[in-house]
Amino acid sequence: MKLYMHPVSTTSRPIVLFMADNTIEAENVVVDLMTGEHMAEAFGEINPNHLVPVLEDGDFRLTESSAILKYLADKVDSPAYPKDLQARAKVNAMMDWLNADFYRDWGYGLIYPQIFPHHKRQSDEAQTATMDWARERLDILDQDWIGPSQVYLCGDEVTIADYFGMGIFSLGEVVRCDLSAYPNVGRWIGNMKSRANWDSVNEIFYGFVGSVREQPFTGL
Repeated sequence: MKLYMHPVSTTSRPIVLFMADNTIEAENVVVDLMTGEHMAEAFGEINPNHLVPVLEDGDFRLTESSAILKYLADKVDSPAYPKDLQARAKVNAMMDWLNADFYRDWGYGLIYPQIFPHHKRQSDEAQTATMDWARERLDILDQDWIGPSQVYLCGDEVTIADYFGMGIFSLGEVVRCDLSAYPNVGRWIGNMKSRANWDSVNEIFYGFVGSVREQPFTGL
C-alpha cells in the first residue's frame, strides 16, 4: 500500500496514527503542501481534488480521510470500527458531525484564516461570528457528546472517530487555543495523546507549531 500524505496535514495524521497503532504497513509518499506540490499536474492525476491523503492498495485508490480510516479498519478487522450495527452507526454519526459541522467552523473558520491568508474572512464581524460558532460546537462536544464520564467520543473504547477527531482538534495548538473551559474535551485529548505512537507520528507537526510560536494569533 501507498499513502500520499503530509506529516503536518490535519487529515493525514489520523491515518498515520491509526496505521502505526495497528502495525499496518504502507509506503508514506510525502506530498509537499508547503511548496504546492499537491497542485501540480502530476498529483492531480492521482487526486483531481489536489488534496491529501490518498490511499493506494494495489489497483484500488481511495481519497478522503474518513473513508480511508473506515477502509483500513475493515481491512484489518479492527474493533475501532465496530461490527455491531448501532455501535458502527454511532461512530459514523460522530465522524460526520466532526467533518460537516465542527471542522467547518474550527478549521476553516477559526484556524486556517489565521495561517493561510486566502482563507481569511472578508470582515472582522464575519470572523467573530465564526469563532462564536466554533465555541457553540465545543459546548456540544464537551457537555453532550463526551460528557463527564466517557473516555472517548463514542464510549469507553477508542474508535476511528477519535483518530479522525484528534487530527482536527490538534489544529487548535497552532493558534494556541485555550480549552480549559471544556474539561471533558481536555480529558479526551489527554487520553488520545497518551497513545504510544502519538509523539512520533506528530513530531513534525509540533515542529511546525513551534515555528509559528511568535506569530500573533486569536485563539478561543
